[in-house]
Amino acid sequence: MGIKTALPAAELGLYSLVLSGALAYAGRGLLEASQDGAHRKAFRESVRPGWEYIGRKMDVADFEWVMWFTSFRNVIIFALSGHVLFAKLCTMVAPQLRSWMYAVYGALAVAGTMGPWYLLLLLGHCVGLYVVSLLGQPWLCLGVGLASLASFKLEPLISWQSGFVTGTFDLQEVLFHGGCGFTVLRCTSFALESCAHPDHRYSLADLLKYNFYLPFFFFGPIMTFDRFHAQVSQVEPVRPEGELWRIRAQAGLSVVAILAVDVFFHFFYILTIPSDLKFVNRLPDSALGGCAPGPAPGRGLGSHLRTDLCAPTAAESQPGQRLWKGGAAGLFSLKCAGLGAGLAYSNLVYDWVKAAVLFGVVNTVARLDHLDPPQPPKCITALYVFAETHFDRGINDWLCKYVYDYIGGEHSAVIPELGATIATFAITTLWLGPCDVVYLWSCLNCFGLNFELWVQKLAELEPLAQIETSLSEQMSRRVRAVFGAMNFWAIIMYNLVSLNSPEFSELVAQRLLLSGFPQTTLAILFVTYCGVQLVKERERTLALEEEQKQDKEKLE
Repeated sequence: MGIKTALPAAELGLYSLVLSGALAYAGRGLLEASQDGAHRKAFRESVRPGWEYIGRKMDVADFEWVMWFTSFRNVIIFALSGHVLFAKLCTMVAPQLRSWMYAVYGALAVAGTMGPWYLLLLLGHCVGLYVVSLLGQPWLCLGVGLASLASFKLEPLISWQSGFVTGTFDLQEVLFHGGCGFTVLRCTSFALESCAHPDHRYSLADLLKYNFYLPFFFFGPIMTFDRFHAQVSQVEPVRPEGELWRIRAQAGLSVVAILAVDVFFHFFYILTIPSDLKFVNRLPDSALGGCAPGPAPGRGLGSHLRTDLCAPTAAESQPGQRLWKGGAAGLFSLKCAGLGAGLAYSNLVYDWVKAAVLFGVVNTVARLDHLDPPQPPKCITALYVFAETHFDRGINDWLCKYVYDYIGGEHSAVIPELGATIATFAITTLWLGPCDVVYLWSCLNCFGLNFELWVQKLAELEPLAQIETSLSEQMSRRVRAVFGAMNFWAIIMYNLVSLNSPEFSELVAQRLLLSGFPQTTLAILFVTYCGVQLVKERERTLALEEEQKQDKEKLE
């Protein structure tokens, strides 16, 4: 059924009300859990003093975020500001040389940060892949590129190459792996594009200009070589109408997001709580509130176990009291799983916000340079299809262009799709660094992507296709949203494995599917169903706006 199918306004209003209430309920539980655990011994390393004047501590479990916006904040601002300043001067004085300015400034910044030997190491990889590209064999270029990437992921080569870095500092390992990994992907893109367009005769200088563009160098996003070269080669680039206003708006949103995350981490310790599984197991006791007895005086939080709910007191033995107690136990279980679900969801939302902020800052600088960089990833809240799931749109575009779409074609046949997903996630595993957690994450997401196609093929067969045809368009949308809700939680759980830990993922899965079944499971699925319907409504609105825009352009 079509994406333009509308639902009654009252029904959508109900969905909004349910979703808002559920988010507020989960947020209150997470806030209470954060307050209860703030002084735990297990939290000392990652919950540090924050806003002392109001007695709030701050979750600092994410090492990268803390380094970016504390220790290295001034360095990042200085480096990017220098890039913008020199780029503007070069564009005004000698616009035909601006691509050279990008490369020289980026190479000097890399050498100043990581040392000249590190720069020579990367130049060696660039030259090696450039030489391979001259042979004009795409399979050889991809193979050598993957071998080069593996040299930064596997011992003993990684230890040997890391010795090229000069000095030691907090973000050294992050910058080393980021710079090396993205360099290999960019060089591979250059080599593959050279094979695809042998008439263009790209030079080594074109590769160096592409690779050492500073805003993209360490953290991406990655632009494929053909796009970057076409945009940076414009001698007199013209900025679209309203572009400067959009750049200012994006910069403002990035600043607001950074401040919002800072405020959030002073109240919600969503990154630290999952690391203490004992505390996670006790979350319901601290969050039950007035629905059940609290801890006895002098007893710790952990000693008030859930088994107390199963032992009726003298008062509870009277008629009617057991019924109330059972209701409390149900609410107990619901809040227990609700907090687990809230923690799982909030962890993925934070990872999306982190990526959006990083790419937002970088993209602001790139757009000032008249580039059109990959957009930030799609919000996890709007993802209910595995095919649209990614946390780095640049790497996703790279993989789709050179591997996934190349092997899978239109992604409508089962066997080619299986081969395409296996190849794609094999390369992704190498990119992330082979280990047990990454293997598990890759297998789960590879299965999810293929399972979607299998279900789609099954739905096209009789009698399921006939059953859907007999349904109204609105009812078909509701049925599909039910499957979308289940798919949403599959995406959450599969990605939580790598973003947090398999142990925490297993605990959340047990709460949602076993101890909370059926009332908690169905309640959370219903809330998710409401969210999926609201996302579908947003997609419907955007599709109609796009159609109206196209009709207007045709008339003009």
